[in-house]
Amino acid sequence: MTILIQATTPFAGQLPGTSGLRKKVTVFQQPHYLENFVQALFDVLHGDAPAAGQTLVLGGDGRFHNRAAVQTILKMAAARGYGQVLVGQGGILSTPATSAVIRRRGASGGIILSASHNPGGPDGDFGIKYNATNGGPAPEKLTQAIYERTQVLTRYRLSDAPDIPLDTLGTHCMEGMAIEVIDPVADYAAVQRELFDFGAIRRLFASGFRLRYDAMWAVGGPYAKSIIEGELGAPAGTVVNAEPKEDFGGLHPDPNPAYADDLIAHLMGPDAPDMGAASDGDADRNMILGRHFIVSPSDSLAVLAAHATQVPGYAKGLAGVARSMPTSTAVDRVAKALGIACYETPTGWKFFGNLLDAGKITLCGEESYGTGSNHVREKDGLWAVLFWLNLVAVTGQTVEQLVRGIWQAHGRCVYSRHDYDGIATDKASTLMAELRAQLPTLGGQTIEGQTIAWADDFSYTDPVDGSVSQKQGVRVVLEDSSRVVFRLSGTGTEGATLRVYLERHEPDASRQDIPAQDALAPLIALAEAVAHIRQHTGMDAPTVMT
Repeated sequence: MTILIQATTPFAGQLPGTSGLRKKVTVFQQPHYLENFVQALFDVLHGDAPAAGQTLVLGGDGRFHNRAAVQTILKMAAARGYGQVLVGQGGILSTPATSAVIRRRGASGGIILSASHNPGGPDGDFGIKYNATNGGPAPEKLTQAIYERTQVLTRYRLSDAPDIPLDTLGTHCMEGMAIEVIDPVADYAAVQRELFDFGAIRRLFASGFRLRYDAMWAVGGPYAKSIIEGELGAPAGTVVNAEPKEDFGGLHPDPNPAYADDLIAHLMGPDAPDMGAASDGDADRNMILGRHFIVSPSDSLAVLAAHATQVPGYAKGLAGVARSMPTSTAVDRVAKALGIACYETPTGWKFFGNLLDAGKITLCGEESYGTGSNHVREKDGLWAVLFWLNLVAVTGQTVEQLVRGIWQAHGRCVYSRHDYDGIATDKASTLMAELRAQLPTLGGQTIEGQTIAWADDFSYTDPVDGSVSQKQGVRVVLEDSSRVVFRLSGTGTEGATLRVYLERHEPDASRQDIPAQDALAPLIALAEAVAHIRQHTGMDAPTVMT
């Protein structure tokens, strides 16, 4: 075996977003494209030194190009001098499982190959991100340094060793580097056993409780099959669409009402199971449903916080909670009642990492169907499902009853997100620039019959390290505390996505069942009047409403 040195030239645009570098598969298939990014990562992490004695965790969500990318990264890690790489069997590791392996095995970090909830297949999306030694996504200063390195790179190094067999557990050697093909579920399952009352959940299933878990032909399937059907005794067939496929069965692996229509149809049907759940492409997101009842992600986080002490892993109480700024304020109200801190952060799971590491929070979540805790440093889809199952088992309440209990105690935060996908980047930027230009004068105005109390461009100062993140989304807040938030997403691969978040607090129980879009209609009109969305985008309606 020989270490090869390959000359290369920089690619424009290798700047990681909120969850790594995401592009079309065809972009990653270009000669040198993946290699340039990985070399830049290794150079930033190690400088001119080898990574001797360090352990790297490697895996992905099994989407198209995953296996080829794994083999390339193994050869580059060997060339860099890593002591060991732990790679998931078949190249598979869910995002939360990668975090669990990094933390349990004391690894120096990990590389995750995923574009999360984005479509897969030869014409779909691909992604790569680095997780640090705490198991969480790389901070902005690291991703910025990686990008800057990609722009001056002139060569990369890799071994000419043959590919290793990924489908069989075992250990291999490449340039003196040990490669261990590990069971992708084992470490993750061990973490969950420490948190939840598996006995209570087994008894719940034994009593006839029915769950339908849709893994969406993605990486969460093997984890859910092993734990829910294997360890917890749910009937065979409880987990559906469980085999990871490179193209996610031609579906969009995003667990929300727009894409999980089959699951929703089952839960709204005459013979609906007691609970429904879904996870996304890399198994870090989740959707929860009750019989004839859809749970919003914001309400889900609030329920988990309110009842956390009934779950073994959180029996001693919560240090605090955190939510992303666009997420509804439901958990804020629960935190106030519990007498604990609630932090409002920018979108992006990495912002929760410092709070978790510093012990300031225990639970966290975002409106984009992500919830998690201090057990790993990623959002965790199956963890959320197990949490809900544990609560149903020990409280004797249904999913709907648990949510309505929050509404009764704190009022309902009626909430929706409107996505406008595939906008030309220049048009999206112009919309946001014109919106920001209005900020000094919006406060005090009455628009569409609603008086604006204040408006700003959200800025966040990290309470742990003092770092500042600016221009994180425009907030327009009314006198009754209703909110409209505008933000450009960083998770797509084509054009720009404008996200408009709408929230209205409803304390009147007699009005809490009004359909969300009806209840939010005045805010929708306000959003159009302020931002001129139709004019800038040419779109008469959102692409997706959740």
